[in-house]
Amino acid sequence: MTLTDIFPAWLKILQGRRPFLSLEITRECPLRCPGCYAYMPGHLGTMGPLRTLADFRGQDLITQVLALVRRLRPMHLSIVGGEPLVRWRELDVLLPELADLGIEVQLVTSAFRPIPLHWNTLDNLHLVVSIDGLAAEHDQRRSPATYERILKHIQGHRITVHCTITRQLLRGIDYFREFARFWSERREVAKIWFSLFTPQQGEMGQERLRGEDRSAVLDQLAALRSSFPKIYLPDAVLDGYRHPPGNPDGCIFAQVTSCISSDLVTRISPCQFGGQPVCSECGCVASAGLASIGNHKLLSLLPVSEVFRISKRTGECFNVWRSGEASGV
Repeated sequence: MTLTDIFPAWLKILQGRRPFLSLEITRECPLRCPGCYAYMPGHLGTMGPLRTLADFRGQDLITQVLALVRRLRPMHLSIVGGEPLVRWRELDVLLPELADLGIEVQLVTSAFRPIPLHWNTLDNLHLVVSIDGLAAEHDQRRSPATYERILKHIQGHRITVHCTITRQLLRGIDYFREFARFWSERREVAKIWFSLFTPQQGEMGQERLRGEDRSAVLDQLAALRSSFPKIYLPDAVLDGYRHPPGNPDGCIFAQVTSCISSDLVTRISPCQFGGQPVCSECGCVASAGLASIGNHKLLSLLPVSEVFRISKRTGECFNVWRSGEASGV
C-alpha cells in the first residue's frame, strides 16, 4: 500500500471492513522448510496443524474463493499456502476473475513448478518468489524448489524475490552482496525484498535471530541499497524493522488484514503468522511497510496510524449498529 491507497483503505475501515485479505489457498506443500510458520503446531491455535485442516479443490475451490472475496470485498488479496501452485489449475480460472473484480493480487510461491506464461498478461498479478539465500543454502532448505527450477520457471515473468533472513544466513555483508548481485542481474526480477525471521513465543530454534543479529544485518542491507537499486528497503521501512510493534494492536498490518486458512472459514490471528508471534522481533516486510506509511503525517499534523485507529473504532461501532438494525434491536 502507498499513500495514494490511504483514502480507499480508510473508507473500507470506516465501513467496518478490512481492506486486505491473506488467504492460505491450500494446506498442501511439497516443501518442508525449517521454521515455516504455516506448519508450526500453534499456527491455527486450537484448530490444530494446517495439514489437518480441510481444504477445497477444483470448482469447489473456485466457487468458494470468489464467494469469500465478494463477501469481504478486499482491495488487495495475498494468496499464500501451503504452496499456491499446487492449485495452479484452479488459479488459472480464479486469477482472471479476480482481475475482473479489480482486486490486486499478490501470489507468494516457491516456484517449484512452472508458472503459466499467460499469467504475465494479468496487470493485477504480482508474483513473489521465496528464495532463502544463495543456491547452496537455499537448495538444502527448500528442495524441490531449487535454484535450477526457479530460474527455469520464472522465465517470461516479472517477479519480486523475497528472502527471509534466518540465523543460518548470517554470513556477512559479502554474502548478501552476492545474493543481491545474482538476482539483480536477472531481467525477470523487478524487486528484492528482505524479511527477518519472526519467532513464536518460546521458540528457540536455529532460525531465531538475536538482537545484535538483527541490528547487524539491517546495517549490512542498508549499505547495499545504493549498489543494488532493486533492493526495496527505504529508510522508513528500515525503521519499521528496527522498531517493530510491541503487540498486534500496534501493528497496522494486523489491524487491516483478514487472514483466513485453507478451509476458507478459520481465521488466523493475530496476523498471518498465527499462534503467538514475538511482535517485538517482527521481521514482516508487510508490517514494516505499513508502519512506514502509518508514521506519515497527514497535512503534517495527524499520523496515518492514528487515522486508521480512529477509523477502525468507528467501523466497529458501525458494525454493531448495523447488526442491531438487522436484528430489529
